[in-house]
Amino acid sequence: MPSCVLAYSGGLDTSVILGWLQDEGYDVHAVYVDLGQPCEDRQAVLDKARQCGAKSARIVDAREELCRDFAFPVLQWQAKYESVYLLGTSIARPLISKVCLAVGREVGADAFAHGATGKGNDQCRFQLAAEALDPAVKVIAPWRIEKYRQRFPGRAELIAFCQQKNIPVKATAAKPYSSDENCLHISYEAGHLEDLSVNGVELVDFGMTVSPRQAPDKTETVKIGFESGVPVALDGRRRTAFEMVSELNQIGGRNGIGRIDVVENRFVGMKSRGVYEAPGMTLLYAAHRVVEQLTLDRDLVHLRDRLAPEVAEMVYYGFWYHAKMDALLAFIRQAQQLVTGEATLNLYKGNVDVASRTSPRSLYDAGIASMEGGGSYNQTDAEGFLRIQGLPLRVQGRVNPRQ
Repeated sequence: MPSCVLAYSGGLDTSVILGWLQDEGYDVHAVYVDLGQPCEDRQAVLDKARQCGAKSARIVDAREELCRDFAFPVLQWQAKYESVYLLGTSIARPLISKVCLAVGREVGADAFAHGATGKGNDQCRFQLAAEALDPAVKVIAPWRIEKYRQRFPGRAELIAFCQQKNIPVKATAAKPYSSDENCLHISYEAGHLEDLSVNGVELVDFGMTVSPRQAPDKTETVKIGFESGVPVALDGRRRTAFEMVSELNQIGGRNGIGRIDVVENRFVGMKSRGVYEAPGMTLLYAAHRVVEQLTLDRDLVHLRDRLAPEVAEMVYYGFWYHAKMDALLAFIRQAQQLVTGEATLNLYKGNVDVASRTSPRSLYDAGIASMEGGGSYNQTDAEGFLRIQGLPLRVQGRVNPRQ
């Protein structure tokens, strides 16, 4: 009998796919990749997979790897897709593929299955990662299979299938949206959120953050320390990568930090609407930028900022395991070597302000920058600097006068 490894979350889609794959003659090995999902009962998910007939079911803890090796390099790039989205789901998918393929090799599986829709980005991220890691991999994406879509044209049929097979699911036909979560963020999309006249942040029942209006009426201060661009300390205490993200989620969440509502351009060509919350990563992006402002040379940080949208696109589209991405990650490791220091942030009702910043590698020289006299900067030198900078403008102005 053929076998496959299934990226399994225990939600409606993967629960149905587990049963459907068995009906198709597969032994199914269910893999729940623990990415620090804040609202899920891991043991219940594992028990459910076994109850539903999985040949094997396991939890693989990838929380530290997700933060250390995937999220933090993207943070160092200050990469945001279309200027706002911190890529929480996009970052996780290549790691899920990696873990599932490793389990597949261990159990001798013939294929890798996932529950991503044929209209979305996740199918790209799963498959492109899997094919980069195993060029001979067979990927089963049921939503891209015609007979599967005919069998399950909507949520009502999915729920009916679960009832028929005694598969416990929380979903109901009236659920107003779908969600995906890990320790980096929670995303909300589909359902009622497809109506752009609906206020997304009022519709969604957020799992990580309170509304800024309900946040405390006082400022909370947090200090984040970096070494070579990597967050390593929180309020003076050393933290692992996952501990850092997890604790900042709590701090940012209770202060209403990190909610966005965006219409984005999917890789497959359509626009889609998503609501996201990422309290911890929002604070890390803010603190990291503050320390960079002290420690990075102008031309280097400007080059990084020009390349950052390209990095965000590669992550969003699913090209994590790509030669260009390898080179860009090597670049950012070198570029971040001197980004060491601390940023102290004030948090208040969804807002983040800089309280103070310090670095042993600071390039800021108050004597040079001061508007007062003194320092090693001679303002007379600016006369020659500007005459040279203005030379091509003066020549062009004589030859091609402007109105």
